[in-house]
Amino acid sequence: MIISERIFMIMEEKGLSQIEFARKTGISQSTISDWKRKKTNPASDKIMVICEALGVSPYDLLQDTTGRGKEIEYRVVTPGTDNYDILERIENLDPKQKERLIGYLSALE
Repeated sequence: MIISERIFMIMEEKGLSQIEFARKTGISQSTISDWKRKKTNPASDKIMVICEALGVSPYDLLQDTTGRGKEIEYRVVTPGTDNYDILERIENLDPKQKERLIGYLSALE
């Protein structure tokens, strides 16, 4: 699947129209329409703004690791984000605390 197809698939999942997507990214609606109609991909300098508008990482967008029908073997987290901070705190737990945390997470599910 090409990048533009993943973009439209994610937009559909999130209920995001081309007009809303254009507004969020600053990319013209005609350019976005061309991606779909001509089956072309966005320019590389637009990837970060696209990812931000869609709420996915560049890795997820470019590698299609957004969890659609397959297991994710690893994730990339950015320092300074909530996910990064959580992982750092988990790493500092002793084995008994980690076991309790896993039990708590299971109860939440």
